[in-house]
Amino acid sequence: MIPVDEARARVAARVAALARDWAADPAAAAGAVVRIALHPPSERDALAQQGAVIAWRDAWTAAATEPGVALEWATRSWSRLGAQSVPARVAIEGADALARFAGRETADAWARVRDRVAAAIEGLGGGAAVASAARSHATALAAYGDDEFQTVLDVSRWLAEHPVDGMRPRQLPIRGVDSKWFGAHRAVVSALVLAASGRESLGIVGDAQQFRVRLLDERVLPGAPRAFGASVDELAVLRVEADAVLVLENLETLLALPPMPGVVAVHGAGYAAAELARIPWLTGARVRYWGDLDSNGFAILHRLRSALPSVVSVVMDEEALLAHRDLWVREPKPARGAYPTLEPFEQAALDRVRDEGDVRLEQERIPWAFALERLDAALAQR
Repeated sequence: MIPVDEARARVAARVAALARDWAADPAAAAGAVVRIALHPPSERDALAQQGAVIAWRDAWTAAATEPGVALEWATRSWSRLGAQSVPARVAIEGADALARFAGRETADAWARVRDRVAAAIEGLGGGAAVASAARSHATALAAYGDDEFQTVLDVSRWLAEHPVDGMRPRQLPIRGVDSKWFGAHRAVVSALVLAASGRESLGIVGDAQQFRVRLLDERVLPGAPRAFGASVDELAVLRVEADAVLVLENLETLLALPPMPGVVAVHGAGYAAAELARIPWLTGARVRYWGDLDSNGFAILHRLRSALPSVVSVVMDEEALLAHRDLWVREPKPARGAYPTLEPFEQAALDRVRDEGDVRLEQERIPWAFALERLDAALAQR
């Protein structure tokens, strides 16, 4: 017997996997369907577990009253119990109904992706190219806070309508846009602008983002400086033999790390950390991310994990947060997005950060003994 909760979990996984496609294609969203065989009990099972079978049947009867849920019944002719009608299969049709059936969290996440992608497509004139770009960056669009998303949309629309060949980010006549903002949002904005305008290049010039690197084991790149800065393109051509890469949110922490065998440490430069996924030797290693215990730290983790799904967080859990309550400060500009790539324990930590009033535990404030013990354990995991 497939219980209702298991079916909801299966549907939640399907929604998470296909949300971007559905958001960019309303017709596909409307026609989306998930069918699940419920494996009804045998007569022997019904006799042995009468109470459980009745509860299972009643649960599915109740679930069938939800919008978009169609329950198919089958009649079983049993020698001792006679003819019995039992749930045999369930079909849930439509992305909205599927998300609702999966539960509140999935429904909220789906609605956010759906609405953000639709707003981006409509705001940039529609068309297959824009829909494709919005689909590709749906996770990032959904993760933005409301004001941040509106700024991304406004900037993208303006750039699509006003060629800016040769300008640097600081020269753009757009309120709130500078090199730091543009660097953090360049991938999304570029994709949307090029799709909406049909141009091959954004035309904006500027220095490539520099990432600070420390070789915690000089053997991973013999002859290189132990600490240096380089762009993603420059890092990508290096022949680094790293067993593990530790990405950190704060530069001060990077500089304080002790030697670690086989490990390279990289300053993620905030939201630009996702660019690191373009480095072959980094993606081929075990990647660990350690950021601040605040909403922006988890937003950065989500951005990086969206580009590099295998990344594992370190010292970003509720236990670490609560163990250092005396070191908390207030986060001045909390991130308000939803981050579906977070693991349950990470989401629990983010929920606590928000429930406590948008607190922040900066990584450099955590005592070294505690932090290094966690780092060593995380780096030892295969």
